[in-house]
Amino acid sequence: MPAKKRCQFQASTEQQCSSAALRIVGQCPHCRIQFCGEHRLPEHHSCNKLEDCRQQAFDRNKAKLESERTVATKLATA
Repeated sequence: MPAKKRCQFQASTEQQCSSAALRIVGQCPHCRIQFCGEHRLPEHHSCNKLEDCRQQAFDRNKAKLESERTVATKLATA
């Protein structure tokens, strides 16, 4: 039986998480590193790709909102 994969979170060089990594949901979708249940969210392990993800989501939302913008025609008053 292979050894359990451990959480790859490191707060500092001497402080490392020794919990087992989660199999299905333990991999961060942004940096592709395995984490335990406590550190699996990008905000909890200081993901270096998090800012890129936020910017992409902002750009997608901006493009969607701009495509749905309504343009009102001006009525001529005489």
